[in-house]
Amino acid sequence: MLHPVFRLAASQPQLLAEHAAGYAGLLAEELASSGAQLQRRITLQIVGLLGLMVAAILSGVAVLLWASLPVASLQQPWLLWFTPLVPALLGVLALWIAHSGNGQPAFATLREQFEQDAAMLRRTTSP
Repeated sequence: MLHPVFRLAASQPQLLAEHAAGYAGLLAEELASSGAQLQRRITLQIVGLLGLMVAAILSGVAVLLWASLPVASLQQPWLLWFTPLVPALLGVLALWIAHSGNGQPAFATLREQFEQDAAMLRRTTSP
């Protein structure tokens, strides 16, 4: 007795070709989606790290200014800590957003389709 897939391939090969084309389209969509998510995450990580680097440099400058200038001559000393705080907060926010992704695993739809097809093949081959 021949497996139903082999009978289908012999009698109607265009159906298997259409099914394979559907898998190729699904794979292309999943690759585009995963690529876009990866690019977004990497961009957010780079922006976050750059923000933290700028904050560290500005903090160093603020410490040098605080150490070299008399406190009485500073008109607005709060700017010494506020200026590096802004890029630090933006950097931490960008890193937090990059870390808290949507949680959807890559190629989940493709895996689900494989499982559905495997279940259908098991149903057709079971006695």
